[in-house]
Amino acid sequence: MPASGASQRQLPAAASRHPAVRRESARLADQVRRKLRGKEQAAAPAETPRRRTDVRLGLPALLVWGAAVAGVWLTPAMLAALCMVLVVLAVVLLARAARGKTLLARRRSFLITAAVALMLAAAAAAHSAVSSSQRHDGPIAEAAAAGKSVVAIVEITGSPRGLTLPGQAGTPERWSVAARTEEVTLHGSVIRTRADLVVMGSSGWENVIPGQLVRTAGKLRPPEPGQQEAAILAASMAPGAAASGDAGRGADAATGPAWQMAAKELRGRYVAAAGFLAPDPRGLLPGMVTGDTSALDEGLNGAMKTVGMTHLTAVSGANCSLVLGALLIAARSLRLPRLVAGGLALGGLGMFVVLVGPDASVLRAALMGSIAIASLAGGRAGRGLSFLCLAVMGLLLIDPGLAISFGFLLSVLATLGIIVLGPRMMEWTPAIVPRWAAAAWAVPLSAQLLCGPVIVLLQPQFSTYSLLANIVAAPLVAPVTLLGTAAVPLVLWMPWLATALIAVAGTFSAGVAGVARTAAALPGASLPWPEGPLGFLTMVLLSALTFAGVLAAVRPRRLVCLVLAWHGQLVSLIETLEALPTKTLRHRGR
Repeated sequence: MPASGASQRQLPAAASRHPAVRRESARLADQVRRKLRGKEQAAAPAETPRRRTDVRLGLPALLVWGAAVAGVWLTPAMLAALCMVLVVLAVVLLARAARGKTLLARRRSFLITAAVALMLAAAAAAHSAVSSSQRHDGPIAEAAAAGKSVVAIVEITGSPRGLTLPGQAGTPERWSVAARTEEVTLHGSVIRTRADLVVMGSSGWENVIPGQLVRTAGKLRPPEPGQQEAAILAASMAPGAAASGDAGRGADAATGPAWQMAAKELRGRYVAAAGFLAPDPRGLLPGMVTGDTSALDEGLNGAMKTVGMTHLTAVSGANCSLVLGALLIAARSLRLPRLVAGGLALGGLGMFVVLVGPDASVLRAALMGSIAIASLAGGRAGRGLSFLCLAVMGLLLIDPGLAISFGFLLSVLATLGIIVLGPRMMEWTPAIVPRWAAAAWAVPLSAQLLCGPVIVLLQPQFSTYSLLANIVAAPLVAPVTLLGTAAVPLVLWMPWLATALIAVAGTFSAGVAGVARTAAALPGASLPWPEGPLGFLTMVLLSALTFAGVLAAVRPRRLVCLVLAWHGQLVSLIETLEALPTKTLRHRGR
């Protein structure tokens, strides 16, 4: 009897679910994958196997960061409860790992790693509880809530930052600087306490340096939600010298530590030594070498913001990496032992950090470089992600407030992109392209893919030519950093040689400035972007599409293999879901 039309239409679907048909389809897909892989291997026979990324320290770093962020928002009582819960969970996991004799080695290692991560997170939360208690309890919190006027002796703990209004040009009129109280006089009562403040003042506050002890007066007000400081002090007077014996520090503290004063003097002399350069390199070179942007032209600064090159206007982690690498290569070229070369390189890096100031990105890069040098001295290399996680945990345990710093977050994300995505993009590049050329596009793109979603939260705009401008300027950054940094000590010892190095470095910095101005003048250099969560999510989507587009452009065969693999998994999932009703009916029939 002939089959009906409906049954004939069901035959292909039934045949597709037949085991023999599925096996034949899988065999053909496997042949396609093998042919594509064979062509790739024939095109690049000399490829070396890539080391697998070690992600074991990722969980501890995330937990420590989360605990530090929680410490900014939670009350001391809630933080105490959080610490107890974390410690209890850690003890339970350790007990499970100790008693589970039949556990696999991997599972026991995971339990121990998770327990250590919880302990470190509890330590970060406990450290955050100290600053949290200052924000919620005590005389400083009460005075800030009431808006009281006080006379305070404070220790400067950060570098001054200019507060500029949109569209404002020239020198900022007000400054913001981090400080810590030593003495606070409120209604004739002297309160000796150490609480973190943000001082906002006008003239005079741009000249203070970290470690300096000053006297000022003003009105306290509560901090904004999510800030780690106990209060904000709106200073009504310029910083004055603390009297002899104030807060038990002596009169010398009024001028700051000797090493900070020496660093400030050296930065000033470097700016003066670069005075013979053209206007653009005159302001940009000191910013790229010592972090002093006092002479930077406002037009150039705006152009670099437009094209996403602001990370070059001040010292960042890349500078620390270049300085550390150059010092290590120089020490090893003298045939010094590994430990001695590492010690000299770390000593030079420490002096560089003192010179430029302890910003978040510089501290992260310095600590990460120190851990990397220690690992190299011990014979363990190629652990970039582990070094980054150790640096993040170390800095957050020392200063949990960095957890809410956008500068610190951008620095970590940029390094993470370079470590995780950068090598893969370089591998995708055809073998005919030199390695330095592959790194020239892979490094800035990998950093920008992860930093882009955060940048639009700070500045809701899309820099159209950011990648192109950074790729063109990348070869100029290393000569500026290395030659310009080498000229810093020579400003005191051999001014004539320092002038020669500054002239050469200034030429390269002029090229960086020219790239920024040219890119900013192109049509559509800066496009508006949505603000808030919508802008963040759309930039995440754009980063993912860009990554997929790069993969499709440089390795189309690998993309075909991935699509085939995903298609096979999707078909298996659909078949499993289709089989569920049949199994359910059979079970009910029984």
